[in-house]
Amino acid sequence: MHRFQLNTLTAALVSASVLGGGWSVASLADGEASDGKDSTLDRVIVTGTRAQERTASQSLSPIDVISGDTLRSSGSSELGTVLARLIPSINFPRPSLVDGAELARPAQMRGLSPDQVLVLVNGKRRHTGAFVNLGGAVGRGSSPADLNAIPMSAIDHIEVLRDGASARYGSDAIAGVINIILKDANHGGSVSTKYGSYKKGDGIQREVDGNAGFALGDRGFFNLSGEGDNNDYTDRAGDDYRTASIGSTTYGQHVFRQGEPATKDGKLFFNSEFDLNDNAQLYSFGGYSHRTGETAAFYRASNASNNLAALYPNGYLPLIRGTLEDTSLVVGVRGQWLDDWHYDLSANYGKNSYEINTRTINTSLGLATPTHFYNGTLENDQKQLSLDLSREFRLGWLANPVSLSVGTEYLDQDYQIKSGDPASYYQTGSSGLGGFRDTDAGSYNRHSVAEYLDLETDFTDKLSGSAAVRREDYSDFGANTTGALSARYAFTPQVALRGSISTGFRAPSLAQQNFTYTSSQLIGNTVQEAGTFPANSQVAKLLGAEDLKPEKSRNYSLGLVLQPTDNLTVTADVYRIDIDDRITLSSNLVLNNAAIAYLQANGVGNINYTSARYFTNAVDTSTNGIDLVANYRYQFDNGIRWNSTLGYNYNHTKVTDVKANPAVLDALGVNLQRVDRREKNGLLGDTTPEHKLTLGNDFNYGNWALHSTLVRYGEYTSYQADAVNDQHFQAAWVLDLAVDYRYKNWLFTLGGDNVTDKYPAKLSDYSSSGGNLAYSTYSPFGYSGAFYYAKVGYSW
Repeated sequence: MHRFQLNTLTAALVSASVLGGGWSVASLADGEASDGKDSTLDRVIVTGTRAQERTASQSLSPIDVISGDTLRSSGSSELGTVLARLIPSINFPRPSLVDGAELARPAQMRGLSPDQVLVLVNGKRRHTGAFVNLGGAVGRGSSPADLNAIPMSAIDHIEVLRDGASARYGSDAIAGVINIILKDANHGGSVSTKYGSYKKGDGIQREVDGNAGFALGDRGFFNLSGEGDNNDYTDRAGDDYRTASIGSTTYGQHVFRQGEPATKDGKLFFNSEFDLNDNAQLYSFGGYSHRTGETAAFYRASNASNNLAALYPNGYLPLIRGTLEDTSLVVGVRGQWLDDWHYDLSANYGKNSYEINTRTINTSLGLATPTHFYNGTLENDQKQLSLDLSREFRLGWLANPVSLSVGTEYLDQDYQIKSGDPASYYQTGSSGLGGFRDTDAGSYNRHSVAEYLDLETDFTDKLSGSAAVRREDYSDFGANTTGALSARYAFTPQVALRGSISTGFRAPSLAQQNFTYTSSQLIGNTVQEAGTFPANSQVAKLLGAEDLKPEKSRNYSLGLVLQPTDNLTVTADVYRIDIDDRITLSSNLVLNNAAIAYLQANGVGNINYTSARYFTNAVDTSTNGIDLVANYRYQFDNGIRWNSTLGYNYNHTKVTDVKANPAVLDALGVNLQRVDRREKNGLLGDTTPEHKLTLGNDFNYGNWALHSTLVRYGEYTSYQADAVNDQHFQAAWVLDLAVDYRYKNWLFTLGGDNVTDKYPAKLSDYSSSGGNLAYSTYSPFGYSGAFYYAKVGYSW
């Protein structure tokens, strides 16, 4: 069967100066060569390069290649969680009590915002999520792509580009790119099931997944994957000793819930190709996922003003129930044209929706209040058309051909807010999470057109280089042009130096431009109703907001690649990322009497919130760091095969400039700071650990395999508005272990994540909401303790 190489034709979509040097923790159990060499170093990469035969070891920028079997060797079914354990520069915190972010968890790269990481599937841009992370957690104000909507059973491997790539991929790729490559087998398959529980006996997880490949005659394939999960919640909250709860019937009792959410997932994904003739190939891939989850808000005590004692004499726990649906479909044709040209014409559709329901009360309705509310739905979708052309040509003064790629893209994006039941937003609204009002609801649209040019060549056998330029014109904020230069010089086959300089940008999402909501937030050490407003809203304008504009970045990196032996590769990359006009949520502006009177005097009514915040470009940041990766693979004479990967990331982000506080805020009260020290030093600074070390080992002997991942998360600080209330957290080591036994077509696994049952330090009295919140939401490894599991799989 004739099949065009994916790296050539998919790369026509992307442009790039690629990728770096050799992270791989691929298990030898996946059938890779066992000769002691790291076969992934010679894998032809498709992310970011136009060259037809560029491998990871020859790449111009750092790239991590993670096999699908390595991803699936973990006890977690969350793709973001597994990537964070394997790649030091990725962080995937596990927030709780943050209004639904538990169900749409954000992944960070290099300490930057989750929406500054671009996600691709088979080289095609994936749509972002509809939900906006609101709570005081990492990624506050972002709405990134939902990594967990993709079943891991569908993944062949993942390529992670750790470099700015806006000049090659467009908006969002400031921190880097995650490219998920789907399985393409035309035969065989597998099914497996997993059952596990946390050491404390809760959080039971049940999972079934499968994958199968089918041949379409001798001209193509259809590969199908599915996954289903049913997970119970965990609870690590403390007892309720809030001052406001003194005298309540539950004072001193365990009434809060803090931990992993209860979820049910169903995911289905496919990948297919069909050769129309020797010069044209039809391809398609996509999927659907449905996730429901239940999280909790803050407990309402029996004597609280937001309780009706006649209904709940002992108080009640508001429950937030979210339903996420994610749909994607890509259809395209690619092939050869006029002998020398490769083309790729594709249509890309993606949609993500988040429906919110709550189980609570609205005290403004008295005893007539419902106890179940529909709070509204958020929807985000994208439609994209792309035409990409690439070819190689020769210049007389160059020893090697030049790879030329040009293309154009049309992107149409929509965002919609659907209002909830009137009872969910009447006056005080449904307690814990108010509904979207009719005035919040709306549909928003924008479109953009992009053109790019990319050149790449090997000037000599030692020197390679690439250049890219991209222009995008958005209907809502105008045009932007970015560029990139990359080079690699091999002093010897064992020693090479690489570097890149690029500019980047990220357009404010439609969600950030239009999202309006009111919810309960822990501000300092008190729970308040926080209103979130777009920058162009009446409330935000009155409080000093300005219309959003794109973020702009400058990326610099310099790396060393060492391959002293066939079995050992070491890479070291230093980088700097400067971002101007970074988009974030303002601090929570607690409204004093003067502020409330000011808003009311200017026509703002129905103020059912005690603080307000809005999206702003008020800060510039600078990020400096280093990535170190060493991979060693060896086969001993006694038959033991060993693969070891050591990775280290240092990353420090600081706010270099804060725009002057709006004059109106200064006039209304000295404590109304648009960007306070919690935002400046913490959420935009080093609340994420600056140091992270990972050590992965795979030992294979006969039918047995032992997998281990040891991660050291560095120290970090939880910042508050007043420095006296800051809390410092020490570094922690977390160990995952799993053992496999293969018998014929069966694979049996016993394993544990965080086998030493490591917990972070408990929160201080100031931050714990009267002892109820035992652990920090910033913990990079969560706070549910050890998780033990068993898997059984069958393949054919």
